[in-house]
Amino acid sequence: MPSTLNPYLNFRGSAREALEFYRSIFGGELSLNTFGEFHASEDPAEQDLIMHGQLETASGYVFMGSDTPTHMEYSKGVNDFSISISGEAVDEEELSGYFAGLSEGGEVQQPLAAAPWGASFGMLKDKFGISWLVNIAAPAA
Repeated sequence: MPSTLNPYLNFRGSAREALEFYRSIFGGELSLNTFGEFHASEDPAEQDLIMHGQLETASGYVFMGSDTPTHMEYSKGVNDFSISISGEAVDEEELSGYFAGLSEGGEVQQPLAAAPWGASFGMLKDKFGISWLVNIAAPAA
């Protein structure tokens, strides 16, 4: 499977509502994972917030989104979206190269490393201020 590039929408406490709204319009399969499921936040108020949501439509559209934790900057209309690049472990060299290239002159916010969901994951802001997420699936067992 080739790697994919998708919009990644950020919200402050309304990711579930927004993604369910988009599903009501576009249809498709919606998967939602909370911060609590991955033990990804120590703040009890954030346990039920969406850490990662993904809507896949019959037309082939893929929307991804999450709630921005309170310890991270969030400014509606300014940093409420990212571009996500996702791929399989067999594409690790290619995807790691994208991460390295995009980070040149930019700011790595989370180094590309093992994530709680088993993939390698990293976040950065490129030299033009665009936010990028790179997710490399764990090798098949």
